[in-house]
Amino acid sequence: MDLPERFVERLSRIVPPERLDMVLEAFSVPRNTVFWLNPLRAPARKSLQVLRALGLDPRPLPWHSGAFEVEAGERERLVGSAPARQGAVYPLDASSLLPVPVLDPRPGERVLDLAAAPGGKTIQIAAAMENTGSLSAVEAVRPRFHRLRANLARCGVTHARLYLKDGRRVGRAVPERFDRVLLDAPCSTEGGFRTADPRTWRQWSLRKVQECARKQRGLLLSAFQALRPGGVLVYCTCTFAPEENEAVVDALLARARGQAELEPLALPAGVPVQSGLTRWEKHRFAASLVHAVRILPDHRFGGFFLCRIRKCGGSGAGSGPS
Repeated sequence: MDLPERFVERLSRIVPPERLDMVLEAFSVPRNTVFWLNPLRAPARKSLQVLRALGLDPRPLPWHSGAFEVEAGERERLVGSAPARQGAVYPLDASSLLPVPVLDPRPGERVLDLAAAPGGKTIQIAAAMENTGSLSAVEAVRPRFHRLRANLARCGVTHARLYLKDGRRVGRAVPERFDRVLLDAPCSTEGGFRTADPRTWRQWSLRKVQECARKQRGLLLSAFQALRPGGVLVYCTCTFAPEENEAVVDALLARARGQAELEPLALPAGVPVQSGLTRWEKHRFAASLVHAVRILPDHRFGGFFLCRIRKCGGSGAGSGPS
């Protein structure tokens, strides 16, 4: 089946023409199964030994020391393995390995994951923090919250505090408390569309894109309010839509009145990136949005958007979402 015609038309105006065919093909080609080895549960060598004994052939990703991949057809065997059941192996999209290194959480810090379920990035944060300091994980949807709690327990996260709460209210409740904040915002999930699986794109519409963008603006403002001066905020989505990406960040920059600064990203070689847009349709965005990146899908990566924001002084962003 074909992807929605309007989505493809929009994508043709987002992605550079010379890369469009590659991106469109990526929606239908098998994607390698990428996984991360969780040091909170087992040494990497031990997990790899078990996987190889099962006949799997994990290949290291050269740009991430704890990540490996197997062929797409080996996913079921990987997911059913003892290390995966025990939380030592965590399958995920390759793009989901990027936000935590960009956030760069460290042991002893105060870190907030504002839309945390199902918990893959929360677990990576906990590992980087060596289960020390303070890690707060927020999720607003009850079933997803319970899945988050189960995943963190299974994967050996011991220092996180979990909150069933609307993330848009957090910044006003705990202003300027955290050294680092991750917001992997709920979105229209365009980066995960698969041509052969209509369930991934059947509910897509421009109305859904706009609804997601409204929620994202409130979440990003809350994340910024919760960040201490000098702290780092990473905003990411798994969608292409500029309304959910550059426009949301641009709204924060305008609201923050000079107190929010986008920082350049130094992503590893081999990651298929496109610089952030500075204009979309009739809208012009801050010139600094060129520092944001859009990860273009291929046989390993799903579509993704990522940026890093530094808080330069006081919040300067008002008391709540507009």
